[in-house]
Amino acid sequence: MAGASAGWVLSLKADNHVAALWGALAGVALWFVLDALSAEKALRYLRTDIAEQEAPFRSGVWGELLERARRLYRAKDKSRQEAEKRLHDFLSAFQASPNGVVLLDDKDSIEWCNQTAAAHFGLDPRRDLQQTIGNLVRDPGFATYLAGRSFDHALLMPGRGNSPGRPVRLSVQLHPYGEGRSLLLSRDVTALEQAEAMRRDFVANVSHEIRTPLTVLSGFVETLQTLELDKAEQQQYLGLMETQASRMQSLVSDLLTLSKLEGSPSPDFDHWIAAADLMQRLEQDAHALSALICGSAPLHDMAFACQYQGRLVGNVSELLSAMGNLVSNAVRYTPPGGRIAVSLQQAAEGALVFAVQDSGPGIAPEHLPRLTERFYRVDRSRSRETGGTGLGLAIVKHVAQRHGAELSIDSTPGQGSAFRLTFPAVRTTETSLADWLDDGTPQ
Repeated sequence: MAGASAGWVLSLKADNHVAALWGALAGVALWFVLDALSAEKALRYLRTDIAEQEAPFRSGVWGELLERARRLYRAKDKSRQEAEKRLHDFLSAFQASPNGVVLLDDKDSIEWCNQTAAAHFGLDPRRDLQQTIGNLVRDPGFATYLAGRSFDHALLMPGRGNSPGRPVRLSVQLHPYGEGRSLLLSRDVTALEQAEAMRRDFVANVSHEIRTPLTVLSGFVETLQTLELDKAEQQQYLGLMETQASRMQSLVSDLLTLSKLEGSPSPDFDHWIAAADLMQRLEQDAHALSALICGSAPLHDMAFACQYQGRLVGNVSELLSAMGNLVSNAVRYTPPGGRIAVSLQQAAEGALVFAVQDSGPGIAPEHLPRLTERFYRVDRSRSRETGGTGLGLAIVKHVAQRHGAELSIDSTPGQGSAFRLTFPAVRTTETSLADWLDDGTPQ
């Protein structure tokens, strides 16, 4: 415009109006050319990452326009980055969730899933994106649940890798949100279902174990009340009643012991017991039990060997209970005259091994993994004959866990069984008795 005005003024002074007009037109054309070049330069600038580049104009209309565009771009870019960060944090939180999370669109296609959900349903977080969840999770119950669109309750279904020998159970529930989208949450409830099953079995077993002797007691009481019995018969019935009462007392005692073990903290390192004293008490109890069980039959051939002269740290009553259960089981299940060997010796790296080996009937391999379950018996009739409650090895397992020990069982049918408790070196000491004060504190 400045060129056109200048051409017009000069042409007027020359008194030539045609030349003035052409000068003005030339000036306008020049202005359009220069402005088009500026526009081209501005357009090239806008096509770049303007947040990182300097504007080609610092003044004028184009300079102000590009600066405003740059500020707007920076604000939008900052907002986008913040949104991406919030989304990343949101998905990271879902990824860290112990539950499975799957985001589904309005067509039930997978938009995103965390690793837990991938493990639950056997999904690939990358490959299976945009795949319909119903085509990948083929459980009939889940298909019905998905098609029913009634998501006010959770669905229990088998998880990936489910088998009769190793059940896997999932609790899944869909939560609708947004415009037709839904959030699928999954939770592994295998342990909860197993715990519930164990609770039901435990209550049923306790009820059964107590009901049996109670029934016997009630029958004997009714007999004593309704029949005229001589002195010998009365003594016989009273003796049988005492046996059943003792059986119930043993059961209640073992239940209380288990409850105490499960509800109290692990034993500290303030109490020590000499290994020799421990073995002596176990040997006395074993010989007394053998005499009671064998009666007139040959007693068991028992050998107690204490090859460790130090001390063992822990709860003395718990240690006696666990070791005593292993010894009493050997006595109860080994026929009269059978061989029982009990030893306590130090193994590699200072560990202490308490072992009980018998020449009893042995245990079939399929029973070994379940021996420490409450009330689990290889032979129920045999257990009742020997007076067992079915809780002894469960007590041993809990005591071992509380003392950092490991219980191992080896057995071959017809060749006897071997039970070992291996205590860590930290719970042993080779310090002699003279190096200790009467209160058990080292000098």
